[in-house]
Amino acid sequence: MSEKICNLTFEEIKELAELVADKKLGKIDIKVQDSRIVIEDKEMPVSVPVPVLANSETPQPAAVSSVHANMPQEVKEELPKSETVSGNAVKAPIVGTFYSAPSPEKPAFVQVGQQVKKGDILFIIESMKLMNEIPSEYDGVVKQILVSNASAVEYDQPIMIIE
Repeated sequence: MSEKICNLTFEEIKELAELVADKKLGKIDIKVQDSRIVIEDKEMPVSVPVPVLANSETPQPAAVSSVHANMPQEVKEELPKSETVSGNAVKAPIVGTFYSAPSPEKPAFVQVGQQVKKGDILFIIESMKLMNEIPSEYDGVVKQILVSNASAVEYDQPIMIIE
């Protein structure tokens, strides 16, 4: 029987390391009770959040791969801090993947310059295989869209500006 770290065998850890490199994930951080293991690709800067697996059962590498299979390789940076932005920032209420349209063949929910009302659907954030429609909290005109379609977004990250 091989030694286990964070309830993972050496072979499972090796598979996760290969997954990080192959999928260009950057980093996987696993914490189980008082044990922690971090697998990081030194050649790729970490630019997306990685969920922590924290259950007492042995995590399966396939489960980790399904979480990251559709994660984009690049995340668009926020506006430069020197640029002033006026208006109301619509922020991501959850961590996930931003989609501007209900499906690839359909038009975007909103475009820059479009008038929106409180309650109108602005975009979708996919999280844990669930599609979450995000409604507008404001009446106004879409001034800027700060992220590109299919980009990973973090909680409270500004997505668009409504003026």
